[in-house]
Order: sequence, then C-alpha cells, then structure tokens
Amino acid sequence: MTIFSPTRESALQHLDDFTPQMGRAYAAQRNHDRGSGKHTSVSCLSPYIRRRLISEQEVVTAALRNHGLDGAEKFIQEVFWRGYFKGWLERRPAIWTSYRQGLTADLEDLKKDSGLRQAVARAEAGQTGIDCFDAWVNELIDTGYLHNHVRMWFASIWIFTLKLPWRIGADFFYRHLLDGDPASNTLSWRWVAGLHTRGKTYEAQAWNIAKFTGGRFAPESSELETGVKSLDWSEPNGLPSAQPPRDFVAPEPGKPTALLLTEDDCLPETLIPDGIELVATATLTSSDLRSPRPVPDLIRSFEAAALDDAAQRIGQAATRLNTASPDPIIEWAAEAGAKQILTPYVPTGPLKDWLDAARPKLENHGLTLTEIRRPWDDAIWRYATAGFFKVKKEIPNIINRLEIA
Repeated sequence: MTIFSPTRESALQHLDDFTPQMGRAYAAQRNHDRGSGKHTSVSCLSPYIRRRLISEQEVVTAALRNHGLDGAEKFIQEVFWRGYFKGWLERRPAIWTSYRQGLTADLEDLKKDSGLRQAVARAEAGQTGIDCFDAWVNELIDTGYLHNHVRMWFASIWIFTLKLPWRIGADFFYRHLLDGDPASNTLSWRWVAGLHTRGKTYEAQAWNIAKFTGGRFAPESSELETGVKSLDWSEPNGLPSAQPPRDFVAPEPGKPTALLLTEDDCLPETLIPDGIELVATATLTSSDLRSPRPVPDLIRSFEAAALDDAAQRIGQAATRLNTASPDPIIEWAAEAGAKQILTPYVPTGPLKDWLDAARPKLENHGLTLTEIRRPWDDAIWRYATAGFFKVKKEIPNIINRLEIA
C-alpha cells in the first residue's frame, strides 16, 4: 500500500528520495504502472503538491540542480502540466460551472434509471469483470492514489467501454484521490472524453495496458472494444474563450488580520509578506465540498492533518473551522478583533464557489476577504490560453523569470 503522511516533513523526504530519479530514469520509466505500493517510477509527490505542503518551485529546483533543464525535461513538464490545468480552468471558470451543473443532472438521472444506477454501482465497487479496472478501483479506494497512466486507462474504460457518464466518473475520482484537484481532475477527464482537445479522444488499448503493467494485466482487446472511435460531446455553447485570471483583494499591511488556511496552500511561511499583523489563525476544511456524494474519511483526515501541520509550522494555535456555515468564521475573526481575513489564493473550484457565496455576509460584518497569489501561478497562467504547447515553449523563460536554480 502507498502510504502518505500529511506533513511537510514527509513531503520533503519524498522529494529527497525521488530526486535522483528525476532525469533519464523518469523519462524512460514514468509510464510503467508497477502496482499498488510499488510506484517507484513516479514521484508520488502529487498529494503534497496539490496542497502545497511542498511547492512546485521547490520540486523544479531540485530537478534542475540535480539533472539540469535538459536532463529533467520530462519531469519538469509534468510539474508544469498541473499549473497549466489550474490556469486553463481559472481562465475559463464557466467550464467548472458547466461540470457541476452537469454532474447534478447526471446524479438526478442516476436516481431515475435503475439500470444506469446498477452499472455505476458495479463500476464503483470494482465488480465489472474487467480485471485491471476492478483492481484499480480497489487500489484507489484503499490508498487514495493511482498512477497517472492508470487514470487515463480507467477514464477511457469508464467512458468508452462501460459507457457511463463521464462526470460521474470524474466525481468518483475527485472523491477518492488524495491529490484530487478541481482543475487537473475535471480537465483530465474532459481530455480523455475528447472535450479538452475537441474530437481527440483517448481510448485504452489492451496491448498498451499489458505492456505498461509488465503483464500483470493482459485484457483481451474484445473486453475494451467500444465500436465507437469518437463521440459527440459538444457542449451547448461551445468552448468559452480565455479570460484574464480574476482580480482579487490584497491584504492591507498594518491592519489586524485573521489568517484562514485552506488545503489550496499549506505553505504559509513562504507566502505571508512582512507587515501583516496576524491576530488569529484558523484552518478551514473543505473536502466535503468536492461532491454531493460522500467523501471518504481518508481524504478528509488527510486534509485536516495537512492544515494542522501548516498552522504548527508558523507557530499558530489554530481554530478548526469547516464549511458547514460561514457564521463561525465571522465569530472567530470578530473575537480576535480582525478587520480583514487573509487566505492564500483559492483557484476555481468548490471552495471558491463557497467563499464567493460567503463573501457578502463577511462584508456585512466589516470583514474583507483578501488573498495572496503566488508568482508561480501568475507566471504560468498568463500562457494557459489554449493547449499545453504554449506553456511548454515558455518553460525556460518562466524558470529564468522566477529565478529558479
């Protein structure tokens, strides 16, 4: 079993252990899925990077110092992919809204259609009769992790072989993945379905699964045969054009500030600028916002522990809050005498939706919600207007601009 400890110390140890393999070894072996608990060809850093228990910049720095830009090219590109997806969704928030609305509709259909409901239940229980798929379901539920290549195969089988609604599959992943991220998860499923790059679907092939699982699984081609090479997944209004990343209110120096930590950034010691007067700190757990369906304890406990670790590292006795209601946030900040609430930037996703809804109530009580966005995000998001190639081409310039070495 792959075990993740939700602390920065564990993240740094994972980084140190994998750094020697970030070069040619990663480029040659990264597509190989060796099975649960044996993911030695990939870093397994994603649950930490997702919450910024360790930053993307730290990871890229380690790769550059040990292998150089050319030697660690493939690994560095994978780190940039996460930033690209975040930026792409940030600049097209309507896609997130469409996903959430579509998921609501799909779940309503699930209630009405007993056949579909049973098919989804079999898939989510790992009882489809497709050995590889069923094993991956169990690994995901048990560990909260799947190899990236497996995620592609899984999504393809869900959509094209089992012919199940893609949003319900994306929701299944989002509920169970320790590194579940609204951008990476939603857009990866859209990519497999042929929505992200229009008309270009990804279909799992039996030979590919056999090769990259080292023969652990050898499905017959007939098991995965779809009979369909492309599907009409066109959306009613087409793909919205990219817009600039949203504006946000920056904190005012010298103003009594309540720090609200969320799982979007658990590295406050490298983010909070000088001159910010912290009068209180709280952690806000939000895993239950991921889905209308139950989110496993594995995910919720990892998030809570990561937030506790972040608060402890800056020497703060943090109040634990959740998203059941904004009222406790108001009471906490008011009792501390805060005039502004500061949170690391919250990108497009369920927590941003929740904070947007809570913002007017905060303001009615004299509390301004302020944010800080990292230079890493700004540097990548400016290029996340189309496909990844535009970001990929700028990687050397971004590295130089951020003075990563």
